Amino acid sequence: MAAFIRHGVFKTGPLVSPKNVLARSYATKAEKKKGVDRKVGPKIDTTAQSLAAKGFVRAQKDYFPPADLDSKLENIFKSIVGSTTDETSLTDINQRFKVFTACSKEIGHTIPNSQLHDIETLGDVKFFYKTPVDTRTPLDKMRNMNLPENLHIQFEYHRFHPDTDTAFGGITAFNESSTIVTGLKYKGKYPGHVQKQKMPEF
Repeated sequence: MAAFIRHGVFKTGPLVSPKNVLARSYATKAEKKKGVDRKVGPKIDTTAQSLAAKGFVRAQKDYFPPADLDSKLENIFKSIVGSTTDETSLTDINQRFKVFTACSKEIGHTIPNSQLHDIETLGDVKFFYKTPVDTRTPLDKMRNMNLPENLHIQFEYHRFHPDTDTAFGGITAFNESSTIVTGLKYKGKYPGHVQKQKMPEF
């Protein structure tokens, strides 16, 4: 806040100064009676923008439990906690940090910050590391599924182009729609074309 006041500007809002920076963004009943109305100040929404830019798949790696997972976890629990029972609680902060760090180094999979509050016992640690993580989209997962015989999925979609689609002489059913590819990633893969408007014949 001090940096914003010093520079006198928010990234997403109007100019501010120490005089008009208020602790509350709403007016109390007494202030409303006096004619004082506090408007909601500018919001810094960089977190929301960051989440929106990530799209469907979050920044997470695939993880599949190794075959010797149980033995690795038991060795870590014995050396740090001194117990391997699932009911053993992890209440000491230093102990929790040592267990989580050792598991991350040994197994190569780290507990995200959003799930740390769910880990209360050694059983929770085992459950987390026994849960596989698959970052594929539902469409990609269907590539390896046994789909019904009457269901066919076309993973590589088809774009109309008059030079290649000559079944009807290069004539499209949508004679007023152009196929324009704007993305840099797909421009070389899917050629586009501009549909020429033809005058109606009388």
